Amino acid sequence: MSSRPTPATLQRPALAPSVSRTLATAARVLRQLRHDPRSIALMLLVPCLMLFLLRFVFDGSPGTFDSIGASLLGIFPLITMFLVTSIATLRERTSGTLERLLAMPLGKADLIAGYALAFGLVAVLQSLLATGLALWVLGLDIVGSPWLLLLVALLDALLGTALGLFVSAFAASEFQAVQFMPAVIFPQLLLCGLFAPRDTMQPVLEAISDVLPMSYAVDAMSEVLRHPDVTGDFVRDVLVVAVCALVVLALGAATLRRRTA
Repeated sequence: MSSRPTPATLQRPALAPSVSRTLATAARVLRQLRHDPRSIALMLLVPCLMLFLLRFVFDGSPGTFDSIGASLLGIFPLITMFLVTSIATLRERTSGTLERLLAMPLGKADLIAGYALAFGLVAVLQSLLATGLALWVLGLDIVGSPWLLLLVALLDALLGTALGLFVSAFAASEFQAVQFMPAVIFPQLLLCGLFAPRDTMQPVLEAISDVLPMSYAVDAMSEVLRHPDVTGDFVRDVLVVAVCALVVLALGAATLRRRTA
């Protein structure tokens, strides 16, 4: 005699990560992005436009562009991916789409991984465009490999995606999602070492900067700028950025709530 499945039994598959469910979620997000040209322009074109503008701001001092252009090549993608991801995810939270998806046999890990994969694919394209523009059009002069520069830019974009997924849980509107930018991004921007070396800051601020992921993103870009080979500091910096992205993604999954009615 067969027993009828209980609600707990029906939801059990959702706890196990599934490649098919993750890919299905990523495909759905990409289809939605395809019909949102403003978001596509923000993610793909704005970082390139900002780099282009920056190059000609320092037109009379190419060395200045070389010294900060590599760092901003990682910072701009982080900021744009944070904005787009937080707003896009918030729309699905407030519209009830996420609750409906979580009422199905879809695990939190599947959902977060699907979002990360979709925006990660966009981040790859964004990083390719921005890195190619900086190196081969704007003449950014680096000592290290362009592929290392691309790797750091991609990790920064993925970190921005993870932060956007996380903070979307704490906003009730798109305006509030944008308001998180001064709280989450601006302190990192000021303390990352872009405007002044971190070891010259007030000791308390230096200690805070040591735990902020953007600091390590800027340090990794600086390593590529100055060294022809992969250094131990570079490996440490990219590992810190990657681990921070994974931790924030896990925190984003923890903010999801399944409808139990």
